[in-house]
Parts: sequence; C-alpha cells; structure tokens
Amino acid sequence: MTANDSLLSVKSDISVLPPIFPLIDTHTHFDAPVFDADRTWQAQQAYGRGVCHLLLVGYLYRHFERLYTTQQLLEQPLGSRLSAMLPSIDVASTPKAHIALGLHPFYIEQHSDAHLSQMAQLVAECRPLAIGEIGLDTFTDEMKKPKMLAKQQYFFRAQLDMAVQHQLPVMLHIRKAHAETLAILKAHHYNAHQLGGIAHSFSGGEQEAKAFVKLGFKLGVTGQITNPNAKKLRRAIQSVVASYGTGCLVLETDCPDMTPIKCQTTDDKSSALGENVDNEWQRAVGYKRNVPANLPWILYSLSELLNVAPADLARQLWQNSCDALQTLWTYPQP
Repeated sequence: MTANDSLLSVKSDISVLPPIFPLIDTHTHFDAPVFDADRTWQAQQAYGRGVCHLLLVGYLYRHFERLYTTQQLLEQPLGSRLSAMLPSIDVASTPKAHIALGLHPFYIEQHSDAHLSQMAQLVAECRPLAIGEIGLDTFTDEMKKPKMLAKQQYFFRAQLDMAVQHQLPVMLHIRKAHAETLAILKAHHYNAHQLGGIAHSFSGGEQEAKAFVKLGFKLGVTGQITNPNAKKLRRAIQSVVASYGTGCLVLETDCPDMTPIKCQTTDDKSSALGENVDNEWQRAVGYKRNVPANLPWILYSLSELLNVAPADLARQLWQNSCDALQTLWTYPQP
C-alpha cells in the first residue's frame, strides 16, 4: 500500500458518520489563522455534515475585523466564484456565519477602556448576534489576584450592560469562577430568560449546571462530553437534564480546541504515512485541531449519554440554540 493509499484509508475511517442531522455550532473561533489554509474546504465539509449555522466568537478587540472578514469569505467562498466561471463545477455550500463580539476575561491585561468604547460603537453600528465571550476566569494564580479579578468584573459588568442596552444574548466564559459569575449575574439586570444566553463550554458541577439553567442560560456542550473520563461533566449534564430536560443544552465545537475523542489520534498512524504527507493528513482529518465538521460526534455522544434518539435530540438542540440566540432559524428537513 502506498502512502497515498494509507492517507485515503485514514480519511475514510475518520469521516464515516451515522445519519446527518441539521445542527448549529454555537461557538467557534473559525476565524483563527490555523484555518487560513483550508477554511473554505473545512466550511464545506461542515455543511456536508449538517452544520447549517456557526458563530464566530470574539475575544480580543484587535481581532474583531478578522471576524467580519471570515464572515464575508464564507458568504461567497472561493468555490462559488469558481462556479460562476465554470458552471460545471459542483460546489458545496457552507454554513451561514454569525458574529459575537466580546472581550475575553483571560486576556484582561490586553483590554482597555478604549476597547470597551470601540466595541460599544461597533455593536451599535453592526449589531452582532450576541455579546461574547465574556465572564470571569481564575484558572491561574495570576488571574486570581485582586487587581486582575476586579478588572475582569468591571469588564464583565460593562459588557452585560451593552447586552441589556441592545437586547442581545451573552456567551459566558467561566473557568474556576462559577460562584463569582453567578453572583454578578444575579445582581445584574441582565435577564437570560428574556434575552437568551449560553454558558459556553460548561465545566462546572451538578449544582452549578442547575443554577445557570435556572437563570435562563443554555449549557454549551463541547467535545469534552465524548471523553468517558470526563465524569464530573457527564454527571452534571445527566443531572441537569434529569431536572430540566434536554431543552437546556446546545452544541459547540469551540474549534480549534476541544476536539472530540473520535477525531483525535492516539496511535502512530501519522508516522506511518511518512513525513512528507503528515501535514496534509493532519489538515484532512483535523488532527490536533478541532473543526466545525466534528460537531456531529458531539451530538452522537450526547445522544448516547442521555439515551435520547439522535434525530429527536438534534431537533431539540436546534430549537435550544434558536432560543439561546434569540433567532427564528427554520429547522431544515434532513
């Protein structure tokens, strides 16, 4: 077998999926430079696997323009331009891209009051689909320092104010700060029951999951749910669904991070292909990089965990996403 034959075999093995259902990827960083070489192709792959909408989520002011550039690219991908010149080419469609603007708490040292003002102006002029990702992050000792945490809280409240002013849902980033985040949300006049909102890449426990859902937020489920060793997360999701039903969840890849287990490589297949084709193979199957086309694996893992038929769960998750993002996207017939 040649290296190319091996490559095709690996691609085929990774890409085999059960039936496809319409899905919404509620959180991506698909504008990241890691996708520059093959973004259009990856978007077409995602659409072919049922991903109809995806969100491009902001985290630094200097990258906001990149979000809009990526959105424009996906509105008219290279393939469409080629198709206009060569009608015989069969060009795949791509997901509809939407934008969320936010100043991420982990990068708090890089944010300034000027960024807040400029973001407020951009929100007023361009009206993104959501504000995010925003919140609190005390993952490191540095982030826990009083000065750092105070600045995070200030930016969090300011962006919640923006969301209320423009009646937009928020996408929460919470890491090792669930109690603090809940306290601010409860004291603030942001109402997730009315405005929607997502606790992105939820990582808390059972009681924290229920607390966010009680406030009106949906919980973002990523590729972490596909890991059998993520026992705390899996228990939390099962517990909150037992109390509130499947109406409290949404799916997200958070690409290029949070790659589902089935899309990771734990053996030495890459070396078997040889150094010359290793990079091509990595791009093709998303090795060490999550891609929107991996979203169905999260659906099927969640379906198995909750013992809910994939078709039923997919339809419910679509409605949940629309509720969380305050949209009226029609569910396509699969």
